[in-house]
Amino acid sequence: MAEKNTVSRSSKLGPEERAAALERMKDRELDVLVIGGGIVGTGSALDAVTRGLSVGMLEQRDWGSGTSSRSSKLVHGGIRYLEQLDFRLVREALIERGLLLQRIAPHLVKPVRFLYPLKKRVFERLYIGAGMLLYDIFSYSGGRPPGVPHHKHLSKRQVMNSIPSLANDALVGGITYYDAQVDDARYVSSLARTASFYGAHIASRVRVEGFIKVGQRVVGVEAHDLQTGEHFQVRAKQVVNATGVWTDDTARMVGERGTFHVRASKGIHLVVPRDRFQSSMGLLLRTEKSVLFVIPWGRHWLVGTTDTDWNLDKAHPAATAADIDYLLEHVNQVLAVKLTREDVEGVYAGLRPLLAGESDQTSKLSREHLVGHSVPGLVVIAGGKWTTYRVMAKDAIDAAVDALDGRVPQSTTQEIPLLGAEGYWAAWNKRGRIADAFGVHRVRIEHLLNRYGTLTDELLDLIRDDPKLGEPLPGADDYLAAEVVYAASHEGALHLEDVLARRTRISIEAWDRGVSAAPVAAELMAGVLGWDKERQESEVANYLKRVTAERESQEQPDDESADRVRLEAPDIQPTD
Repeated sequence: MAEKNTVSRSSKLGPEERAAALERMKDRELDVLVIGGGIVGTGSALDAVTRGLSVGMLEQRDWGSGTSSRSSKLVHGGIRYLEQLDFRLVREALIERGLLLQRIAPHLVKPVRFLYPLKKRVFERLYIGAGMLLYDIFSYSGGRPPGVPHHKHLSKRQVMNSIPSLANDALVGGITYYDAQVDDARYVSSLARTASFYGAHIASRVRVEGFIKVGQRVVGVEAHDLQTGEHFQVRAKQVVNATGVWTDDTARMVGERGTFHVRASKGIHLVVPRDRFQSSMGLLLRTEKSVLFVIPWGRHWLVGTTDTDWNLDKAHPAATAADIDYLLEHVNQVLAVKLTREDVEGVYAGLRPLLAGESDQTSKLSREHLVGHSVPGLVVIAGGKWTTYRVMAKDAIDAAVDALDGRVPQSTTQEIPLLGAEGYWAAWNKRGRIADAFGVHRVRIEHLLNRYGTLTDELLDLIRDDPKLGEPLPGADDYLAAEVVYAASHEGALHLEDVLARRTRISIEAWDRGVSAAPVAAELMAGVLGWDKERQESEVANYLKRVTAERESQEQPDDESADRVRLEAPDIQPTD
């Protein structure tokens, strides 16, 4: 059942590797084919391939281009689920948080401190404090330290010293606690590369357009390469549907009713420059519907999120003026100097794949996941939280393995670090010497280490060969030209949007949302991907249309208007 050929050990995921992966998927029947290249799909591919199975994975857009790159960027247990008495979910998520922080991806997942402001002196402090104590206790459940400090009670004076920008009447004290944060899109692309490194055959920009069945059994898929226009088949003993908010759409292609349904809930976030208010930590605020986070994000803050039903285009959910005003209104309730629309540097919207239940409120639908196997040959995984992706992937592959002949080992992903994680702390401790050796500022080395880990050496080699690649991109000083080249040559980026929106976060962090960086980035990608001048101009034009459509959609009063305006920017089209 395991691959008979030598397993690939290349960490590179460029155009040549994509072409080779597609040829292998066409040539042989796989043990497992995963549909969907988000956090759960890529996690499933890694889980399966590290059990010794032959594995393929297809993604119709870019890695993590749906829900998985538009989250709150938090790896957390979910404080608010304690109030719902969902202790099992919180415990499971906190165990995963510890694994990601300490073993699987310490270069990408970092501790972050939050303040919960208290408005009542005694009862609220006791009530919330008890919840925070439970949070700390559950974080030890994995048999190892949690990797973050415990919660701490603060007086009003201590809070105001730490967060001078809070309004004086906004609180009577506070409790601080720690969770973790991650660049979600970078994590997904790193996870995809890691799966490829262990031998999975993976390709983005390939759309599954139907299933191959023998009788009632699913035995493969009809695929469409959107880069070349080619149509082909991929055969597999088991197919895993990990398509998130597209789960029901994918299930309909099989011609069977699913055993459960997924509802899409829209959550938007604002990106605000760090200097708009002073604070040494993030904030967790209660709203009448849910909770609101203010999250440190490099030289910015992320403010979010909303939680509203969404029944329109799933690929490009749009934030409305009402969504933005809702977040500003609620965060301004605790700020001395209020934020305005002019302070908002970026906005992004994503969809949560929630298991549909009887409640009409998406904030009350289940954040837990389910695995279904109602159609022979097809496993469906849906629901869940970003933080627990590894458990979801394990459960999905367990279900696939149950239907395979022969003995297959148990999941080992709790022991497998992502590429770049091994040796990260040693590299971090040597960052000053690395900076001196390459003639690069220490802050740049820190930036690279926290995005690429020990793979930073590969970017520094690019800069040593071509010093111009050590220069920052126009309008996006945090990112180097080398990162664009590397995204195309090593990280599977096939379009300009892939680089500006996901391999980097220029599309939400730059004031102009990447407009000035786009032509330079396109030219850098052209050298790797063989684009001519016409193709470069087309990529830039498509990206600029996206920016314009997103900006204009965010001026619209409601979802329907915002959706219509956002879709005026064409999606990347297949070649044929």
